[in-house]
Amino acid sequence: MSTEIKFIDTTIRDGMASLWAQSMNTGTMLGVLPDLDRAGFESMEFLSPGTRTKKMAQDLGEDMLQWLKRGAALASKTELRLHGGLQSGHSLVPFSVRRLVAEMAVSQGITIDRSSNSWNDFEEHKINIQEMRSLGLRPVVNVIYAISPKHTIDYYRERIRQAAALKPYRLCFKDVGGLLTPETTRELTRIFMESANGIEVEFHAHSTNGLAPINVLEAVKGGIRHIHTAIPPLANGTSQPSILNVASNLRALGFDPVVDEAPLQPAMEKLAFVAHHEHFPIGAPRLFDQALYNHQVPGGMMSNLVHQLKLVGMEDKFQQTLDEIVQVRADFGYPIMVTPLAQFVGSQAAINVIAGERYKQVSDEVIQYALGLWGREAVTAMDQEVRAKILDRKRARELTMSEPPDPSLKELRAQYGENTTDEELILRFYGGEKALAVMGKSSNPEDVFSARQPIVALLERFAKQRRFRHVAVQKGDTSMTLRSAPEIASQV
Repeated sequence: MSTEIKFIDTTIRDGMASLWAQSMNTGTMLGVLPDLDRAGFESMEFLSPGTRTKKMAQDLGEDMLQWLKRGAALASKTELRLHGGLQSGHSLVPFSVRRLVAEMAVSQGITIDRSSNSWNDFEEHKINIQEMRSLGLRPVVNVIYAISPKHTIDYYRERIRQAAALKPYRLCFKDVGGLLTPETTRELTRIFMESANGIEVEFHAHSTNGLAPINVLEAVKGGIRHIHTAIPPLANGTSQPSILNVASNLRALGFDPVVDEAPLQPAMEKLAFVAHHEHFPIGAPRLFDQALYNHQVPGGMMSNLVHQLKLVGMEDKFQQTLDEIVQVRADFGYPIMVTPLAQFVGSQAAINVIAGERYKQVSDEVIQYALGLWGREAVTAMDQEVRAKILDRKRARELTMSEPPDPSLKELRAQYGENTTDEELILRFYGGEKALAVMGKSSNPEDVFSARQPIVALLERFAKQRRFRHVAVQKGDTSMTLRSAPEIASQV
């Protein structure tokens, strides 16, 4: 078996989402993308249009499509990835628009899509794979790891076979919750390699519980040759393991990591500057937390739960909410704690704690969940008494009677105007009116990084003006006299 190990970089997609709540603007991404592109990654996660479009519009004042076009044009050496496919399950975005954004990604040179079914229901996921393949994208199918009475070794053996039967480009062994241990990684890697029917396997793990850097090594020793990593400061924490640490450890084990770390240094420096300037968190190795195996809440959800409780002055009920999550997940039929199912479980647990009674109040999404609109398995997996209680209310009867609209592009243009562009339709449905208002807007690297060394920029301007023959700089007891812009830049 080959000793070469190839890497999929997640820095500007999952790394940024996990640690910076999708708050990286276009200028920052454009500033680091050329460095990432030179490192020899097999591919890079590039875009997840769903929540990203709305986030960029509302919080950053930018147009997601500008990042798609400008970023894709910069990556000349590395294949780029779409994430999420056409997003199976109930969606307010019409299928025609979801397909349109995938078509636009392909037109910009994106070649691979990695997607999940939140229940590992691959019969239901089949349409997504067929659509991606018809668009010219090579589909990577996630098989998501979770822990519950029903998520047994036999369960995974069967689900891996079902996923392989779709004949995707690759399978991905995905540990979204950071729940794997080295022992379980060894066992499941063996089952992946036995059940994948010759299809190559990738390994994607979050470092939430501190074990992902070790689990990566177990996956590689078991035969997996394609590993997801990120670069600091967007590695570790709730993100993927650091490429620097993983590559070093693999070399020590006798493997040959296919990556050039040298071009990554300037990218890491730029991201560290942004983290400092914007007060963003810096990913760091985490201590092992046994409690994670009880509630299984993904790291990115923790702050949202605290925020929900703080809004009603009940932040002291955080631990009670984590305990309630355990019960709600059992009532809901042990869904995998992955988007969007994890959010449904967590939010309902918080509502139960706030209301002081289970399922007295429920969201529309939880009603839709009980109706099977977020995965058919929920209908039979749920505690049927709980399901009956959720559906025994006026709002549930209204939602049961309503059919979510799914208009074609032709029907949408009849509604919004025949001259409505593809870009306008995508921004409207993914980001709302705010996204339309910022259409065409994005930041540039110079906007982000110009403040990196402000004293250098100031002195350079002075030195270029003819009326200044010398520029004197004094700091404490230290002073120097500079005569030219190059001399300034080299000494400050």
